[in-house]
Amino acid sequence: MTKVIIFDFDGTLADTIDILLSITNRLSVELGFKSATKEQIAQLSNLTSWQLLQYSGISIFKFPLLIRMLKAELRSEIPNIQLFPGIKEVLLELKKLGFQLGIITSNSRENVLASLEKNCLQDTFTFIYSGSTFGKHKVINSWLTREHINPKQVVYVGDEIRDIEAARKTGIKVIAVAWGFNSQEALAAHNPDFLIKRPQELIEIISNLWEV
Repeated sequence: MTKVIIFDFDGTLADTIDILLSITNRLSVELGFKSATKEQIAQLSNLTSWQLLQYSGISIFKFPLLIRMLKAELRSEIPNIQLFPGIKEVLLELKKLGFQLGIITSNSRENVLASLEKNCLQDTFTFIYSGSTFGKHKVINSWLTREHINPKQVVYVGDEIRDIEAARKTGIKVIAVAWGFNSQEALAAHNPDFLIKRPQELIEIISNLWEV
């Protein structure tokens, strides 16, 4: 059976943290929540998504609007978004080894496609799905059911605590990456199946996981 690797996008493949911080701070005045400095990111990286919402003080009713506005503004930043060093080479190698690659993200499908095209990776992924910030597990479950995929044939790669939680809820293994938003310590506390510091580690872990 084909083995599937699902990737998160922001913070896992694409280094969007500084851009997202800049956009969020601009929107904080309009939507009435706390802004954050780059120096505060280290502290915030230890928080779960719900804790981050509470810290920001944004109204739960305004949060969906914030996400829509973030996605819209990110579209104009696509030329400035870079993939993390080494990610492209790892993706191409995994594809070459015969794995099916996909993306499930809270970002918009249009933004992801534009970034992949910019990096000549548009043919590397079999599927790209966009879900809500707290609903990734629903998107994964829907995909597993629709495609009749055994969860044991799937691994999720993400940089946030919520990625670990989504994988847990769907019964798939998860590889947490320490170069994204949540800190290595925060990720480790939520017990991912694997925790890595460099993109190149993905190839060895996944090859050993499925004995390629």
